[in-house]
Amino acid sequence: MAAKLRSGDKVVILTGKDKGKEGTISSIDPKAGKAVVDGLNMAIRHTRQSQTAQGGRLPKAMPIQLSNLALLDANGKATRVGFKVEDGKKVRVAKTTGDVIDA
Repeated sequence: MAAKLRSGDKVVILTGKDKGKEGTISSIDPKAGKAVVDGLNMAIRHTRQSQTAQGGRLPKAMPIQLSNLALLDANGKATRVGFKVEDGKKVRVAKTTGDVIDA
């Protein structure tokens, strides 16, 4: 199945403690249906000190369900994603404006 959201997409969070905040997807786990958005859904993780890294309480971005994310269109508004075939290629399309997301 084609991915509606991909790494590098600008998204807005629809629910939860960071509702309304915008960020960029850094990684996606399609099997679990989750994505990590830079700087959002942060949690404190305790790490042990090692020879290479300083230990302590480090903030870490945690995964968010894909259903709680919406893609931002060219106008900066949340949109759903559809698909259309153009020139024999399947492309993603913003439902609000009808614009092709990735050319």
